[in-house]
Amino acid sequence: LQDLTGDGGVRKEQLRPGTGRLVPPSASVAVKYSGYLGNWNKLFCSNGSSKYPRLMKLGKDITLWGLEIGLLSMTKGEAALFVLTPEYAYGQRGCPPSIPPNTTVLFKVEVLDFIDSEECDTFFELTCEQRDRLPLEKVLKVAATEREFGNYFFYKQCFKIAKDRYKRALSILGRSSSSKAEQSQIDASKLLLFLNLSLTYLKLERADRALKYGELALEMDQGNAKALFRCGQACLYMREYSKSRDFLARAQCIQPFNCDINNELKKLARYYKEYMKMEKEMCCQMFDPLNS
Repeated sequence: LQDLTGDGGVRKEQLRPGTGRLVPPSASVAVKYSGYLGNWNKLFCSNGSSKYPRLMKLGKDITLWGLEIGLLSMTKGEAALFVLTPEYAYGQRGCPPSIPPNTTVLFKVEVLDFIDSEECDTFFELTCEQRDRLPLEKVLKVAATEREFGNYFFYKQCFKIAKDRYKRALSILGRSSSSKAEQSQIDASKLLLFLNLSLTYLKLERADRALKYGELALEMDQGNAKALFRCGQACLYMREYSKSRDFLARAQCIQPFNCDINNELKKLARYYKEYMKMEKEMCCQMFDPLNS
């Protein structure tokens, strides 16, 4: 076993290598873990049944010293076994009734993903005046990290949390720019967030909000096929068939071979046909008494 601490307190056996850089001390990590007593025969904690493990902040959500040391030696996708002596685990007192005093514990850990949030942590500790004095490059990096958090939660289907992270990123980009070049960079970041929010609101079944953010994206880029597609989806959800057709047809002109756009137009045609059929039946029912 690899001795990570030099005193045998945290020992590691790699089960599967990962890729990329090591987990940084300021990261928020998504891990699968199982904790054992004895010779890997008594499970005392696990999140293995969780489909989407939550992001945990090192030093805040993960407070077991030895486990944090172990995570700092890992990369994304890596799996490993760790042996933690009491000094690096639950100490002399243990954690009754699950963990007796002075117990060496064993952990099996897999790093699913991590996001380095150092820039964000520093940014949100500043006052508004201090934030306004930061170089635009740092502000854009913080916004990009917040968007990355939003993307993480979106793909884990935590759409409400994703929406909040996207909006937090937008609030960061509300500063005034000193040049056209700076404004162009800010607008490029905002455009991505508008598109993300439009899709997220569709997932939340809030088509009116999805349309709003899609239209905000179009104000920045009238020929953005993705924004036109999102607006078309939102209008279709709200049964505004004419508006939906207009948005989707414009998107199709830009990307004629896009399967998603073409399939949405087919869906629109099918829904409109069913709508017209229903309208016809309702009219017949209304006038039947008169005819009789």
